[in-house]
Amino acid sequence: MIKKILQKQEKVLHQVAEEVSIHDIKKTKIKKVLKEMSEALKSQDDGVAIAAPQIGYSLRIFVVSSKIFHNDFFKDKDTLNQEPHPDPLLVKERDETQKDLVFINPKISKLSRKKEWVPEGCLSVRPLYGKTYRSLKATVAAYDENGEKFTRGASGILAQIFQHETDHLNGILFIDHAKDIKEEIPK
Repeated sequence: MIKKILQKQEKVLHQVAEEVSIHDIKKTKIKKVLKEMSEALKSQDDGVAIAAPQIGYSLRIFVVSSKIFHNDFFKDKDTLNQEPHPDPLLVKERDETQKDLVFINPKISKLSRKKEWVPEGCLSVRPLYGKTYRSLKATVAAYDENGEKFTRGASGILAQIFQHETDHLNGILFIDHAKDIKEEIPK
């Protein structure tokens, strides 16, 4: 059974999530959490990422859907009447990467000074959308599902995802700092 995506009133979404012990990453419990996160994310047509607290686990994990690597995913996404910001690197990588990206104990190590108001929504804040002030580039250090440490830089939508999901792990929802919040039913 697919785990239910929790909504904004749930306490776990407003708490700082706990670090995952490096020794636990390869254990059955974490593998189960990752599987449940991927299944919950796949069940949402418009979802591009999910954090563990969104399905009830206070753990510092987020997963980015492989669908962001497909240029056609962005064609019909006109949230708040603005074009999305696909990262050209994502389009280049789409043939190389077909699986979801896993970030365990992520830490943003660098944010660009240049910021922009960008459209944003959240699977846990349905059906609200708004604009958030996000850095255009971000670098994250994390562990993957095999316990390997890596660093990944991004721009555009992936940089925005890094910031949004890290906020989740710190108990922050985008509506806590967004402007022009309104209800909008996805197309």
